[in-house]
Amino acid sequence: MLLGGLLIISALYSSVGHGGASGYLALLSLSSYGIMSSIWLKQHVWVMNMVVASIAFFHYSRNGHHNFKLTMPFIVASIPMALIGGMLTINGDLYDLLLSLTLVWASYKIVNFNLDKVANNPLPKTIEPYFWGGGIGFFSGLIGVGGGIFLSPILLLKGWGNVKTVAATAALFIFVNSASGLMGTAISGNLDLDFSLLGMFLITIALGGYIGSRYGAKQASKSVVRGLLVVVLVIAAAKRVIMLI
Repeated sequence: MLLGGLLIISALYSSVGHGGASGYLALLSLSSYGIMSSIWLKQHVWVMNMVVASIAFFHYSRNGHHNFKLTMPFIVASIPMALIGGMLTINGDLYDLLLSLTLVWASYKIVNFNLDKVANNPLPKTIEPYFWGGGIGFFSGLIGVGGGIFLSPILLLKGWGNVKTVAATAALFIFVNSASGLMGTAISGNLDLDFSLLGMFLITIALGGYIGSRYGAKQASKSVVRGLLVVVLVIAAAKRVIMLI
């Protein structure tokens, strides 16, 4: 059942350029692995995130959806901050509640916002992308996700790209964030990966990631990808509520 859930989550998340960390954490927390520490959980989830995000980026980039100029400021700012976040731990019910509300709000805005009118907004020439990238990177490292659930809504609502361009940017951002967070965990001396367990998980999510990202990048319309993104955000929000309960 756990492997089946991982397959579905990886396919769904990768269809919008995400790695699936929020979904993996939700599934693992509901299984016998839920007794493991948050540090143990997030480092295994980061490895899975890197695999699925890299597959998603390959498909979206291959189909001409990646904009390097859009991605770079966010990545440059996120790398050091995700590394710092990965060295720290957090345990706060209020944080989970606020995060859930934020994700639900973002889902509502995306559903009711006319993205076609703003998708061609010029990229900002200020420090704003670096501010967002650094902040998302830090909190991603802190809670053990790749940051796509935060970055995608911001990029869309700011009008800095259409849903498929945003998916490509999110995929690369997630890969880099996950790698930085994992490095931060290693630097802090808390790296403890169960490779026998990961091997089984990675085969499953690689298959799901391939199917989902290929569909999202090549076959799905932009409206379908937008709908899938909303589903992903709602699942991520539900995960935080489950953790509170």
